Amino acid sequence: MNNKKELLTRITYNPQQCGGKPCIRGMRIRVCDILEMLALNIDIAEILADFPDLELQDIQACLLLASQYTTIPRLIA
Repeated sequence: MNNKKELLTRITYNPQQCGGKPCIRGMRIRVCDILEMLALNIDIAEILADFPDLELQDIQACLLLASQYTTIPRLIA
């Protein structure tokens, strides 16, 4: 199993590509597009079939990145 740091190396940022949005391994496949497909209940196997250059670890990296963005501190009044 990949560790978090290793998975996140699959996410790349390039200001000259896709408006600087996070992509997968330098390809023009945006993290947000993969996350949207997952949110729409598109099966991982179908995503991998539609994007033959993707690997399961790429999808895991997208989910990990999203989880890091949702770490919001909880305020107690």
